[in-house]
Amino acid sequence: MNTFRVRILLLFLGLTLFSACKSDDNGQDDHRADNLQALGTSAEDLLSDDFFKKLVVEIVYSNGFRPKQQTIDTFRNFLNQRLNKPDGISIIETVIDPPQGEPYSISEIREIEKNTRTRYNNGNEIAVYVFFANGNSVNDTDTSVTLGSAYQNTSIVIYEETLQSLDQDLFLMEATTIRHEFGHILGLVDLQNDDIHASGHVDPESDKHCAVEGCLMYFASTIPSTIPDPNKGDIPVLDPLCIEDLQAKGGK
Repeated sequence: MNTFRVRILLLFLGLTLFSACKSDDNGQDDHRADNLQALGTSAEDLLSDDFFKKLVVEIVYSNGFRPKQQTIDTFRNFLNQRLNKPDGISIIETVIDPPQGEPYSISEIREIEKNTRTRYNNGNEIAVYVFFANGNSVNDTDTSVTLGSAYQNTSIVIYEETLQSLDQDLFLMEATTIRHEFGHILGLVDLQNDDIHASGHVDPESDKHCAVEGCLMYFASTIPSTIPDPNKGDIPVLDPLCIEDLQAKGGK
């Protein structure tokens, strides 16, 4: 009887250890999956310091497609103005071999991210991936181009080849595009139907964009002919209602 009980106990312990190991493996997969969710679902995590105290932005590019240093520096300033991250905001750079297959669809961009992203949420650190692409969007036409896209909760693509091909100030184009797309992963405008100023603030003619002309989240802020005025050197800013929406989710 005692021997039988010992065998049962050992079997139970074995199952427990196996379950723990299996759970740990799944935990790693789930941990990575936290960064592969729907757009806007991590807005509060990015804005507040309730759980994540630090942000790391991983900028990924191949040779010849690195954003301008001024773009990186001013983008960090933009983030510090809006995000509550007491342990800081860091920007790291990852240089990769040029991906093949451009022009890119979003599904192809997702695959590139899968193969090149190195930073995911870890402890009290939340991570964002920004790919400066060596190609253009498959959705481009003879009359319109896509400058960037926020396609997951912590994922952005900037079509750097397209930006470089335009006869406009590259810094102003890069700076405006990355801020606009980051605004989308912060939930603007009313992406998750939870903005406090949703009524009358969402552009009825351009879903998920701001109705206030001149705002960073106004649809025209990423149209090459209107972004931004090269004679003034202005980068569009968030209008007061957009800022209040971010503050309601823990931002500054």
